[in-house]
Amino acid sequence: MTHTDTIVALATPAGAGAIAIIRLSGEQALDIASSVFVSVSGKKLSQQKTHTIHLGHIKDGDRVVDEVLASVFKNPNSYTGEDVVEFSCHGSNYIQQEIIQLCLRKGARMAQAGEFTLRAFLNGKMDLSQAEAVADLIASDSEASHQLAIQQMRGGFSSEIKALREQLLNFASLIELELDFAEEDVEFANRDEFQALISKITHVLKRLIDSFATGNVLKNGIPVAIVGEPNVGKSTLLNALLNEERAIVSDIAGTTRDTIEDEITIGGVGFRFIDTAGIRETTDTIEGLGIQKTFQKMEQAQVVIYLFDATVISNGGEKSQSVLQEIEKVKNKFPQKTLVVIANKVDTLSEEEIKKLQVSLSAVEGSQTISLSAKTGQGVETLKNTLLNFVNTGALRNNETIVTNSRHYDALLKALEEIQKVQAGIDANLSGDLLAIDIRQALYHFGEITGEISNDDLLGNIFANFCIGK
Repeated sequence: MTHTDTIVALATPAGAGAIAIIRLSGEQALDIASSVFVSVSGKKLSQQKTHTIHLGHIKDGDRVVDEVLASVFKNPNSYTGEDVVEFSCHGSNYIQQEIIQLCLRKGARMAQAGEFTLRAFLNGKMDLSQAEAVADLIASDSEASHQLAIQQMRGGFSSEIKALREQLLNFASLIELELDFAEEDVEFANRDEFQALISKITHVLKRLIDSFATGNVLKNGIPVAIVGEPNVGKSTLLNALLNEERAIVSDIAGTTRDTIEDEITIGGVGFRFIDTAGIRETTDTIEGLGIQKTFQKMEQAQVVIYLFDATVISNGGEKSQSVLQEIEKVKNKFPQKTLVVIANKVDTLSEEEIKKLQVSLSAVEGSQTISLSAKTGQGVETLKNTLLNFVNTGALRNNETIVTNSRHYDALLKALEEIQKVQAGIDANLSGDLLAIDIRQALYHFGEITGEISNDDLLGNIFANFCIGK
């Protein structure tokens, strides 16, 4: 792949639609566009001002292909930093391919995945973390994931990393300078200021690393496993949450034999609900496999909802104790999971039975307890609000930097490790040449995030995940 030729691609989703946008970028973009576009004004596109739109026709010789709008963006004031022309044409598959093939015959080549954004990075229009945020923005399907991508694309994360790197680089330069005057035993880098900087960098790195746990679930959606014994209303609850008949509901215990998943957005945050097979002793091989998968999904979930039949506890007795014991087993097996204990079918209870139920639920410690009726919808909104409260959206609302990219997370961990080595060196009163080795490594990992240090393999892996035309 070279980055001096002119590329073309469909910038809108494939398929027929009202309109489609075909994008050209490169040194010959204006010339190629001018050779196929005839403006109603009679002027060539290459003679038009940047950031202007022109009505005309795409022509293949004397044959009119379509009536289009041509948008002109001249370098360096374009998305890629090159000359860019975009044709807004009618959304027929035939028209799209005719225009693209015409541009190819005039000297353009087909763009590869993410190549327009890659050129924007190579031409200094954005750094690497901002370029990655473009893909996240396209993939965002909730308010939270959209806000995270917008924040990163606007440079919130990269500017914080660049500031730290610049400060560390200044001290690294002073320490390197000391090595040139080792015989004079001079000290250019103030050790107190250097210690303060290392402490600051350590604090910021730990905060960013800790934010990944929140950022990852906000970006990808929070997995919630709905578990419990058979026939307690797990599938009914899933249907109530989704407000549609997603799961089959029947009075026959063991109806759900595999997991059923679907997503909804609550308060701008995506949740992925997983309806699982009922947990019980069974000789049915298929149902047994479903129960095994239930435990796998509980392991993967961020939140576990344990659902039970409220009538069982309200009646007391041995079965009531059995339910409480099962709740304790789940808590002990997954101590790090957020557990929500739900008493279902409260619409069937009398006031006296509800009082007994509340007394029993008070014995469940360390978990949120909710009473609801999945059948009537009573208490479902309370459950949604409870789930939303588990998500740390405060940092998002306050526009704090939240890490969502696993590559950035890995680089931050490595940078922190090197900074901790620098701190250990300061504590041990090591010489500047030894400190400089670890500082250089920390700077390397900072540079990996923003793309100041990159290689073809890294860029290939990142931009391969983009769509064609972006």
